[in-house]
Amino acid sequence: MPGAGDRGKAPARWLGTGLLGLFLLPVTLSLEVSVGKATNIYAVNGTEILLPCTFSSCFGFEDLHFRWTYNSSDAFKILIEGTVKNEKSDPKVTLKDDDRITLVGSTKEKMNNISIVLRDLEFSDTGKYTCHVKNPKENNLQHHATIFLQVVDRLEEVDNTVTLIILAVVGGVIGLLILILLIKKLIIFILKKTREKKKECLVSSSGNDNTENGLPGSKAEEKPPSKV
Repeated sequence: MPGAGDRGKAPARWLGTGLLGLFLLPVTLSLEVSVGKATNIYAVNGTEILLPCTFSSCFGFEDLHFRWTYNSSDAFKILIEGTVKNEKSDPKVTLKDDDRITLVGSTKEKMNNISIVLRDLEFSDTGKYTCHVKNPKENNLQHHATIFLQVVDRLEEVDNTVTLIILAVVGGVIGLLILILLIKKLIIFILKKTREKKKECLVSSSGNDNTENGLPGSKAEEKPPSKV
């Protein structure tokens, strides 16, 4: 049987677990940064590309700091930096390393968007672009997300031949199954009608036999008058 000491330890363990949960809860509900689902994107040389970035915080933000950085195998640089005073103000750029970069995001109406556009792309722009966010309201908690950009001569056209063949085969199989079901229903309907006609024919034939045999309900055969 558990002793008094063991019984005393159980509440302590529960209390410790609860305190740990309360400690981790702000972390799980805190600052998040996202660059969307596509973390690998392609763009044609000489064009422009949108590099998306949004953030969220359940605790709100004040004097939030953000920056975009570029990183490749042989270079690292800060592209743009800025701050956002609060949820009612738009981002303010404090540093910009490249005139080809434009901040297009807005933090008004809870959009929390700090995306940038990079114009006149060059092959040397290929690399990792990271969006960093720091929120002083959450004890300077930081978070970031990275997107990889590949600058190419031209975008390759996707060959959908195999996909179209698969769709055609699947569509043909489905159509064949529907046709088989319709034929099956038609055959069942015809057989049902045939059985009904045979049944009517048998009933009619049975009635004629009863009349000829003089059974009750039938017309009796007339007999000649007896001689006196």
